[in-house]
Amino acid sequence: MILSTLAAATGDVGMAAGHIRYADLGLDPVALNLGFFQLKWYSLAYITGILGGWWYLLKLLDQPGAPMARRHADDFVFYATLGIILGGRLGYAIFYAPEMFTDPIKILRLWDGGMSFHGGMVGLILGIWWLARKHGLRALRVADYVTCVAPIGQFLGRIANFVNGELWGKPSDAPWAVVFPRTVPGGLDPARHPSQLYEALGEGLILFLILAFFFWRTDARYKPGFLLGTGMAGFGVARFIIEFWREPDAQLVEFAQATGLHMGQWLTLPMIAIGIYLMVTSKRRRVRVEPIAGSESVA
Repeated sequence: MILSTLAAATGDVGMAAGHIRYADLGLDPVALNLGFFQLKWYSLAYITGILGGWWYLLKLLDQPGAPMARRHADDFVFYATLGIILGGRLGYAIFYAPEMFTDPIKILRLWDGGMSFHGGMVGLILGIWWLARKHGLRALRVADYVTCVAPIGQFLGRIANFVNGELWGKPSDAPWAVVFPRTVPGGLDPARHPSQLYEALGEGLILFLILAFFFWRTDARYKPGFLLGTGMAGFGVARFIIEFWREPDAQLVEFAQATGLHMGQWLTLPMIAIGIYLMVTSKRRRVRVEPIAGSESVA
């Protein structure tokens, strides 16, 4: 009785309502521990996302009108990996932790965590641009195909965030709320929205299915920029909405209070605008598609 009263008074929703406790799930950020070597779930999510995305990209390229051949996709894996890692890390430092630039070695400490989706996206776009420039491909059409693949990595990355017990949401009374440890320094931890899973669902699985529908069931892939625009707008809308249930990064709480929106929400607004523009204008860019691989021409 005393414990329940104390929990309610201090806002520990999880203890008062008997919500899911993260500690009872038996999750460990380390997937493989050999003593001298540790493989973390977050790193495994990146590796699996890249390999799984590569496999799915090859399936997409098997269809008529592909903008590049398998040999280009094989090269792209390297450019994409480099772009995502460097862009994601630099983006995190610029938007979320600028103090890293006072000690640049911290930027190289990838194992400490901290990656920005928006920075990774910029790095990925640069990788596409370089591949297209090197091989004489149409960058916008290549980007359409890569966009269909991107939600795979996003889904796995957010699942890894949940396993790590990081980037949790705001306090909640929802029956599926989770009590994550060490969310309130020196206090009792409340139950919170598992916003990592919301993002895995909205920015990962649902967006993947939407893009798959447009690719496999419509002629969207013959309208340069449509799939890219759908991915950008879809991700932006999902992130903007889900951020309302997510806690802002600790160093950006004052920014969120001052502006009324999280940094992540502000960064999605130009994404949504550009995505809608690409979708609306894609029809006028449609031309006869001469595939890089295969023999069929597609009008």
